[in-house]
Amino acid sequence: MADKWKRIKKDGFMLIVNEGGATLGLGSGMEDHILFVDGFAFKDLNRNGVLDPYEDWRLPLEERIADLALRMSIEQIAGLMLYSVHQTICKGNPMAALMYPGQTIQDTRKNIWDLTEAQKQFLIEDNVRHVLVAHVEDTPTAARWNNQAQALVEARGLGIPINISSDPRHTPAVTAEFNMGGGGDISVWPDHLGLAAAFDPSLVRRFGETASKEYRAMGITTALSPQIDIASEPRWFRFSGTFGEGVKLSVDLARAYCDGFQSSEGLRALQTGDAPGWGFDSVNAMVKHWPGGGSGEGGRDAHFGYGKYAVYPGKGFEQMLKPFTEGAFCLHGKTGTAAAVMPYYTISWGIDTKYGENVGNSYNKYIITDLLREKYGYDGVVCTDWLITADKGPLDTFIGGKCWGVEELSVAQRHYKILMAGVDQFGGNNDKGPVLEAYHIGVREQGEEAMQERLRQSARRLLRNIFRTGLFENPYLDPEESRAIAGCPEFVSAGYEAQLRSVVLLKNAAVRGGKQSVEPVLPLSAKTKVYIPKRHRNGSRNWFGLTIPAHDEEPFSPELVGRYFDLVARAAQADCAFCYIESPKSDGYREGEGYLPISLQYRPYTAHNARAKNIAGTDDRSYRGKTNVTINESDLDLVLETKKQMGDKPVIVFVHTVNPFVATEFEPVADAVLLEFSVEQKALLDLVSGRAEPSALLPFQMPADMETVEAQAEDIPRDMKPYTDSVGHSWDFAFGLNWSGLIEDERVKHYRSIDSQSPEAPPVEV
Repeated sequence: MADKWKRIKKDGFMLIVNEGGATLGLGSGMEDHILFVDGFAFKDLNRNGVLDPYEDWRLPLEERIADLALRMSIEQIAGLMLYSVHQTICKGNPMAALMYPGQTIQDTRKNIWDLTEAQKQFLIEDNVRHVLVAHVEDTPTAARWNNQAQALVEARGLGIPINISSDPRHTPAVTAEFNMGGGGDISVWPDHLGLAAAFDPSLVRRFGETASKEYRAMGITTALSPQIDIASEPRWFRFSGTFGEGVKLSVDLARAYCDGFQSSEGLRALQTGDAPGWGFDSVNAMVKHWPGGGSGEGGRDAHFGYGKYAVYPGKGFEQMLKPFTEGAFCLHGKTGTAAAVMPYYTISWGIDTKYGENVGNSYNKYIITDLLREKYGYDGVVCTDWLITADKGPLDTFIGGKCWGVEELSVAQRHYKILMAGVDQFGGNNDKGPVLEAYHIGVREQGEEAMQERLRQSARRLLRNIFRTGLFENPYLDPEESRAIAGCPEFVSAGYEAQLRSVVLLKNAAVRGGKQSVEPVLPLSAKTKVYIPKRHRNGSRNWFGLTIPAHDEEPFSPELVGRYFDLVARAAQADCAFCYIESPKSDGYREGEGYLPISLQYRPYTAHNARAKNIAGTDDRSYRGKTNVTINESDLDLVLETKKQMGDKPVIVFVHTVNPFVATEFEPVADAVLLEFSVEQKALLDLVSGRAEPSALLPFQMPADMETVEAQAEDIPRDMKPYTDSVGHSWDFAFGLNWSGLIEDERVKHYRSIDSQSPEAPPVEV
């Protein structure tokens, strides 16, 4: 029979192209491990000289998956169930070392893309096949690292390839808290909240399609995103990572995001009937955080011991589920449903009505098995958030485990409880030991046959996401081809257009003699004389607890501003001023002071109207009557002082928006206010200069005051009295301005009506 294949030699690997069939990639050292059947070529991944079903690319995927799962030892499955700690492929990035102290091994690399000794250890000894890559030097470096790692595992055991994942990595602030992904020279897009501000699912679908191709160029096949929690609590630390507080908007954007990331078409799709839509452009979407993490009590976040509880005073739990059940699990594309789900750290207080447990969501059988698996029929991968099985650390820092509700259990017992809850994978764990200990606990309690099947059930789910992305056929990359894909002009242009569409113009009315005028101040004419005061940053701590010293910074590049306007050194010389600030930031707990109110205003806030008693837990965490100060109160001073210097000349305020905020402290003296959600400076300058027109809308409510914030229920979206500005506009959900004034288009009509105001929350107990 004539051969139906040909070889193509590449740098460090080889391609075998089967006529009318799969193209196979083999690493160095595997060139001789090829089987020839019926004129076609196949990988002999386990090197036994036999074409086993899982190696036969002609067979249905489910048949191959079932065969491989049965061949795996318990030790191999234990490794498959691990998701590594954050890895960095660059010259120097201290974040991972800070997060995982004591887990580093001496760096012996000659090249940036070489594997570290620690990486070799967990790939070989612990059988890890899911690796989280945080920062990379550039795309070719990521591609070369991928090739080395894939070649290492292809030549061992059953030849199971690595599934590389990433946190979100397409915003300018790639080192921001919780978005550790960075590098790679890829296109730049706004963050989730900025994408939501466009109120356009087709834009989010386009982002997914673009980002997935750039991810695949770096070897990434799983996105630890989208974050689809309903942002019903305005003080929540992770508000900016969501699609806002519109339920229907979040549903539509969750669906569009997953469809964009997961779909492959044409020749890039797998040629198999039981995995429609999947292929070599597909990236598994791991939606988070089931069952919704946006209702932390008092706005506190469960990355920290002081914020472990989610509460539901407004009986809004069912609304929290909708972005999952009606969005990510009901895709329009052929892939059907999101490939994976990540539960949040929180204890969803009082939700488990069957077993009566108040434990972290990944430990809760009712939330994972009864709700997610059985009621909603989800059979994809469920992966814990990172470090939940480790022992807890200091109460007020990110470092340490997040074993909420099961602190008294051993590490192995925590793994066992998670397995019995219905979870498949352990995030932030390189060590198979605790999984094997958990298995033996189960053997003693349930018998060996039952525990073997429990692990193989998870193995099948995990393998499915590796098979469907084509990694068993070809996990290798050509670094130069990757360089041409990531950050190509088409993708960069699409990302920049999205940035322009994400900036919300909230106010455009001149202030004259301390009084408002309807006269717009934007757009500015070319060569306007602009004064930009430096921004002072007070000393603070980052999420690792490390001190950031006080410093001054230039908010805009003088060279860039000079392309649009005449930059002047003093207010007296200027026609207008730019003030760049951030939304208010404060801690919810400080050592020595205990629990504090999280403030959304710049000046010190005293919580006179807070709850007298906390809802969840048995310890007293009330902050009623306590006062807190924001880290960036100086931002307010910047605006007020600049307006004093400018007099009747306009002051344009740009707000990097992480959370909603109380605007009454500066809005009356601002002539224009623009909210941005992680965009490049150029996008802001293109808008204020009139080279582009604002079109974005608020994907959340801006609160009238802190009393309004205290009165709202953590679990009910859009239940606040919105702020009314000095012009008379209500800064409500779906509000925004363009050069003509108030935007009242089809987006506003559709989402404001279909996402109608939620019922008012019950009064706060005082």
